[in-house]
Amino acid sequence: MPYITHTNGQKTHYLQDDFTDPWKPRETIIIQHGFARHAAFWYHWIPILSRNYRVIRRDARGHGLSSSPPFPNTTPYEYNVDTIINEIVDTIDQLKLKKVHFLGESTSGILGCILAAKHPDRLHSLTICSTPTHLPPAAQKLFAFGHAEWSTACLKLGSRGWGESLAKIPGTVSMPDREYVDWWIDQVSLSSSEGLAGYADFLCKVDCTSFLRQIDVPTLILAPMRSAATTVEDQKAIEAQIRGSTLVMIDAAGHEIYVQNPEACQHAFLTFLGRLSGS
Repeated sequence: MPYITHTNGQKTHYLQDDFTDPWKPRETIIIQHGFARHAAFWYHWIPILSRNYRVIRRDARGHGLSSSPPFPNTTPYEYNVDTIINEIVDTIDQLKLKKVHFLGESTSGILGCILAAKHPDRLHSLTICSTPTHLPPAAQKLFAFGHAEWSTACLKLGSRGWGESLAKIPGTVSMPDREYVDWWIDQVSLSSSEGLAGYADFLCKVDCTSFLRQIDVPTLILAPMRSAATTVEDQKAIEAQIRGSTLVMIDAAGHEIYVQNPEACQHAFLTFLGRLSGS
């Protein structure tokens, strides 16, 4: 399995798909999933994207097969936004890429906004999907499920238990297919509870609001209409602050619009990329 080993000792697992014509130039898309999910959750996007783009799906720190420091962190690893952003840039570097299209879902869109503001030279474009600017106390309380902290809930409930709790909340997973929800919970349980706890603690401190007006790369906002984590008004406010951004409202049942209405998301994304390339 492919891994990136960073200078800080952490390892990032990724999946790569490329069905482009080998004699033709192609650009690369990096997809970064939201909290508790991992790279394989985006399986259904690969057939439509990988015919014309190289597609890299990263497991976030502490998710899927990527490593994580212990929680609480007793190592020299600096678990902060600069470290996480630098690991994304290091991934781009180690894959020998100059620029990528970055697609960040949910909380990874927060990171995408900071990445675009700090490293515009590394991005062809930014796409954020169901992305809030930060997770306010109300959201952190929701994800704590009665425990003192979100991270505590991850440890006490375990990754499976935390996923089962989230799946019961309207406006989150919100899929009528029970078999999919069971698969979703099984996949969430692949991440360690300690890995999720550390990342939850990290996300509580991340806010991209002050970076939005600094973004100067083409940006697409895929906005959910019925999310429990971000409102339509929130999405419009993000659009107003990112110069020249494109907002597309996605009609879906909850937060995970990339799977609840993938066709609409994919159409908007490919249309956006096509305009950038002039095709």
